[in-house]
Amino acid sequence: MKIVVIGGTGLIGSKTVERLRKRGHEVLAASPNSGVNTITGEGLTEALAGAQVVIDLANSPSFEDKAVLEFFETSGGNLLSAEKRAGVKHHIALSIVGAERLPKSGYMRAKMAQERLIKDSGIPYTIVHSTQFFEFLGGIAQSGTVGDIATVSSAYFQPIASDDVADIMTDVALSPPVNGAIEIAGPEPIRMSDLVAQFLKAMNDPRKVSADPHAPYFGTELDDRSLVPSDHPRIGATRFEDWFSHAPLQRN
Repeated sequence: MKIVVIGGTGLIGSKTVERLRKRGHEVLAASPNSGVNTITGEGLTEALAGAQVVIDLANSPSFEDKAVLEFFETSGGNLLSAEKRAGVKHHIALSIVGAERLPKSGYMRAKMAQERLIKDSGIPYTIVHSTQFFEFLGGIAQSGTVGDIATVSSAYFQPIASDDVADIMTDVALSPPVNGAIEIAGPEPIRMSDLVAQFLKAMNDPRKVSADPHAPYFGTELDDRSLVPSDHPRIGATRFEDWFSHAPLQRN
C-alpha cells in the first residue's frame, strides 16, 4: 500500500515513516525539501499518485495568529483538494487534545480550522488528538524563562512520548477510517510546572520553575481540564523516567 506522510522528515513523521516501511509499505516522506509543498501545491499531484492513505503531520513555521491560520487553511485546502483528485481513501491528521477548549489561542483556532476542512472534504478521515510530547518540555520551559526563572502553568496535562505517538499513527494508517477523532495521551496526568521542574533538575539545568495558574500556553491560560483527555483515550506506555533515560538529550 502506498502511504504519503506530509511532514515525513519531522519528529513524528520520520518515526512513522520508519515503522510503516518496516511493515512492508511503500511510504513517501513528503516535505518541501523533497519537492512536495502543500502551501504552493508543488509536487502534490505526483506525490499522491496511487496513494491510498495520507498522513498530514505538517506544522506551521510561525505561531503568530494570522500566519498559523493561513498556513493550516492553505496547506490543508491544497492537500485535501489534491487527495480528492487522486482518489485517496483515508486522510489522517495529527491534532491536539483540548484544542476546541482553547479558543483564545490562535494556534488552537488554526488547528480547529484545519479539522473543519477535513470534516467537510468528503474524504474518509481519522483525526488523532494527542497530548503534548515529552520532547517539548524544554521548549515549554524556554518560552517562560526570564533570567533564571521559568514561569510555567500549573495546570494538569498528560504528555506522551513521540515513539508512542508514531506507534499509534502507524496503527491508524493501517486501520479503516473512523470518520471522527480519537484521543491519545501519556500514562498519567501531572501538573505542567511539576514535570518541567523535574525535567530541568534531571538535565542539571540551574533554572527554577515558578508555578503560575495564569502563565500562558500557546497564548492562552489553562485550567485543569484544558489539556487532559476525556474518559477513554488510547494510552502510550512510556513513562517520563523511561523516556528521559533513553532520549538523545544534551545534558548539562
